[in-house]
Amino acid sequence: MCAAISEVEQEELLEKLQVFKIKGRDKHGRKILRIIAKFFPARLVSVEVLKKYLEERVFLKLGKRKFAVLYVHSGVQRSENFPGISALRSIYDSLPANVKDNLEAVYFIHPGLQARLFFATFGRFLFDAGLYGKLRYVSRLDYLWEKVRRNEVEIPDFVFDHDEDLEYRPMMDYGLESDHARVYGGAPTVDSPVTTYSMRCIS
Repeated sequence: MCAAISEVEQEELLEKLQVFKIKGRDKHGRKILRIIAKFFPARLVSVEVLKKYLEERVFLKLGKRKFAVLYVHSGVQRSENFPGISALRSIYDSLPANVKDNLEAVYFIHPGLQARLFFATFGRFLFDAGLYGKLRYVSRLDYLWEKVRRNEVEIPDFVFDHDEDLEYRPMMDYGLESDHARVYGGAPTVDSPVTTYSMRCIS
């Protein structure tokens, strides 16, 4: 990650884009930390700022209760919003012990073939067995509602669009068909408000 703006601006950008949001509960009653990976401005936010942001604005709000992560992988492009393997390892290593202990499940939405292969190959080396065992792949949103309280979680429209594409073009799941024909919209910029991405809150 290469930061070109001040630390304060980086933190404000993360807040503005709502990359991380605590809202809703899963079917076990656990708080949900929703992460929209497509919104993450990897080129603008440094690893150190991200660690500080998580510690001060996310983990404190989670408190000491058990929680689950809802990680939305839809629309991720390695060059735009992927922080890199070394950054992921550094962030994971810096997590407080109580956060690791309280994290009970990671719902990984729209993993795709490359993500599955990555975790199958490197996941056990990057993360301990405890976290690796908490990973739950969710290939379609319909399956998510079996695990998460549907009316409490906000999902961006582009995720529903991606879900529909996968229904009609299932080979995209296995990397046998490209998704380049579908346009999901440009990557978020510093000037663009969060409302650029409409959210569908399902009741």
